Amino acid sequence: MSIFENDPELNGKYLGTISKDFVKVADNLKEASYQIRTRGFSDFPIFPISKSEISIGQLLISKTDLDLDWNYHASYVDEFIQRKLMKNEKLEEFKRIYKDPDEFCCLFVVDEEFTNFLFIPYPDE
Repeated sequence: MSIFENDPELNGKYLGTISKDFVKVADNLKEASYQIRTRGFSDFPIFPISKSEISIGQLLISKTDLDLDWNYHASYVDEFIQRKLMKNEKLEEFKRIYKDPDEFCCLFVVDEEFTNFLFIPYPDE
């Protein structure tokens, strides 16, 4: 299985709390994604989320700010390559499966021993 597919373990264990938080932060993440793309940083924004502090990307929304379960960071694929969080040879596969960033948010879930990408649709306006 590709590390870029939605993992069944992720769906079962985390999707509830992620979805609950996501409705509160979706507009902010969508705007951040738009800014990352239009300012030329990357066509592939990634939003690492974690319950504890991580050093991936820039903290965008702290879980204490909005009474959330997760902290939300803003990053993009180039940082993942530079920091060796993604191998260069996986870049093309990642770009191929990356969903439309106007409709889907690319989350990178980091929780203790589990990390994976999750594409979650933005709520309909």
